[in-house]
Amino acid sequence: MEELIIQTTEKNVVVRDWSLKTQKEKGDSLMEGCVSNLPEHVTVNVRQNNLEDLDPAYQHFTFNQEDMTPTIEEYAALLRIDNMQFYKIYVKEPKPMTFKKKLIRLTDMTDIWAEKQIKKKNETSYIPWFSLRDLVLNHPDVLKRVNLFALAIYGLIVFPKVLGHIEVAVVDFFEKLKEEINPVRTILTETFRSLSICRRKGEGRFIGCVQLLNVWILSHF
Repeated sequence: MEELIIQTTEKNVVVRDWSLKTQKEKGDSLMEGCVSNLPEHVTVNVRQNNLEDLDPAYQHFTFNQEDMTPTIEEYAALLRIDNMQFYKIYVKEPKPMTFKKKLIRLTDMTDIWAEKQIKKKNETSYIPWFSLRDLVLNHPDVLKRVNLFALAIYGLIVFPKVLGHIEVAVVDFFEKLKEEINPVRTILTETFRSLSICRRKGEGRFIGCVQLLNVWILSHF
């Protein structure tokens, strides 16, 4: 075991020396005589790690030219999306139909039923999961059952915000899926937005599909 550690350490030294030599020869941002202002245990000059992309105000990196195509394709593969139109993206309508009318259309229930199910918190409308659960189990239209169950998955797992409730924005988004509009960009946007907020504040709760993010992370290790 000890011999293996020594061999690995020696290989790391060789790779580091090769990296430094190559960058100097190729004219990288690493310059001769440039000394890092980080603690002395830093063994590789930090200029090579794109510190020019660090935003000190928000304490995070910004990569304006980052190619997100591979990540989008990986998420699409994880979601098994192969028939969506990738050149179409979700855009919220400027004057969307009211939440109540959308619920009536999605569920085929009455105006009175929809009005009773809608709850509000901080000016945002929600519908409790148990209201949809009853319809998923008992709705006479089998296709409606499937659609409502899919809506519940998007609201409770992919875009969770209030525990046990489905937000109106998720209903808007879900309706676009019927038009075969690619949902991956929206899912990734919400993921990065929530992660950035948590990173900036140094605390908070991640609002996004934890399971999907976890599978994506594990696929890279």
